[in-house]
Amino acid sequence: QVQLVESGGGLVQPGGSLRLSCAASGSISNIYVMGWYRQAPGKERELVAVITSGGPNYADSVKGRFTISRDIAKNTMYLQMNSLKPEDTAVYYCNLVRRNSATYWGQGTQVTVSS
Repeated sequence: QVQLVESGGGLVQPGGSLRLSCAASGSISNIYVMGWYRQAPGKERELVAVITSGGPNYADSVKGRFTISRDIAKNTMYLQMNSLKPEDTAVYYCNLVRRNSATYWGQGTQVTVSS
């Protein structure tokens, strides 16, 4: 089993920054991809950014503003979010997929961008 715990969400003004963290524990091996997704009220969950051994990929809506990274030694993934917009408001979820296709989700952390 894998446990994922997100942190770092909160309320920020437009143009501000936040850094989300996702701490992974448990049977962490054979990871294929890790990523961040978000779900706004009344909308479907959408991909924000993913990272594999080949590097990161981003949704068009966050390119140039968000940066995904991993600290393998700490079993932690990060999402640095800059130039935040009101439309970035959502619950952000950490995701991990192992090479056997087993998929795990965190509980989510709320990000609210508002003046």
